[in-house]
Amino acid sequence: MTADDSQSSTSEPLVLGIETSCDETGVGIVRGRTLLADAVASSVTEHARFGGVVPEIASRAHLEAMTPTLQRACDDAGVALSDIDAVAVTGGPGLVGALLVGTSSAQALAWAIDKPLYAVNHLAAHVAVDQLEHGPLPEPSVALLVSGGHTSLLLVADIATDITSLGTTLDDAAGEAFDKVARVLGLPFPGGPEIDRVAQDGKITIEFPRGLTGARDMAEHRFDFSFSGLKTAVARWVEAREKSGEPVPVADVAAAFQEAVVDVLVNKALDACADRGVDHLMIGGGVAANSRLRALALSRGEAAGITLRVPRPGLCTDNGAMVAALGSAMVSKGVAPTGLAFRAESSLPVEQVGVRSLG
Repeated sequence: MTADDSQSSTSEPLVLGIETSCDETGVGIVRGRTLLADAVASSVTEHARFGGVVPEIASRAHLEAMTPTLQRACDDAGVALSDIDAVAVTGGPGLVGALLVGTSSAQALAWAIDKPLYAVNHLAAHVAVDQLEHGPLPEPSVALLVSGGHTSLLLVADIATDITSLGTTLDDAAGEAFDKVARVLGLPFPGGPEIDRVAQDGKITIEFPRGLTGARDMAEHRFDFSFSGLKTAVARWVEAREKSGEPVPVADVAAAFQEAVVDVLVNKALDACADRGVDHLMIGGGVAANSRLRALALSRGEAAGITLRVPRPGLCTDNGAMVAALGSAMVSKGVAPTGLAFRAESSLPVEQVGVRSLG
């Protein structure tokens, strides 16, 4: 590294990001697009016996984990809080109680160290995190976000300021469908990793429906998603099998269900790329860790001349690094900070990259 390179890297903003939208307490630290620390404390095991995230348990877990996770991130990055140039925090969407833990912590921290505060959109952060691994995101790009609470197709003209929703789920999100089908198959929570694992040994011998892919649906909901009907179809197939006294081929059902989900996700994402004349597709969110989704998107993307960008699995799930990455992009683009006066917004629309200040 030359002296000029060293000066350039240290002149980039050092941003700390806090994420508490659901059941992960995340604190990440980045300098520009370089990841220095990604500390995460998950409360998923506390929710497992309920088969889903319990908001009150998540909020209490965030309260307990915030200080040690913050300390661990600083230790990993080798920085003191006084070194931080800006603080970013997830302001929405998410569970409101969980969001409040993160936003209150960020407000107190930014006030204590007298640094600017950016309250950012959780969904946009899932897109921004890819820049920590693969460099600047070509603009425009199409982003497919798939998680337990969201399934969205986005046109990203500028990660810091300009995101347009092309389509979203009309009912269950993809990750939610994975959890519900896993429960039907007797698999533990969270269902996504379990179905991915079990499906490795399955054969796709069952044809499950692909929601919103018929001619009439495509006319009105070309880039929207629906997985509720698929979930019901799987449940009815399993129920019929059990009533007949035949064993349920769990691996085959998991493989067929997974294929139905990823087939729709990939086809609609590539269709959006073609429609908007975009040659880069980014996939983010927890379900982006699914091995079949990655493989199918890569093979079909290559055939269509589309370059695929997917962060490593550890950056796909909720984490503070993604929040810091978006905050860093905003600082670099000269976006005005939110300041201390704002409210967490549980239903923050994705087009609103940053939470609006009340000041």
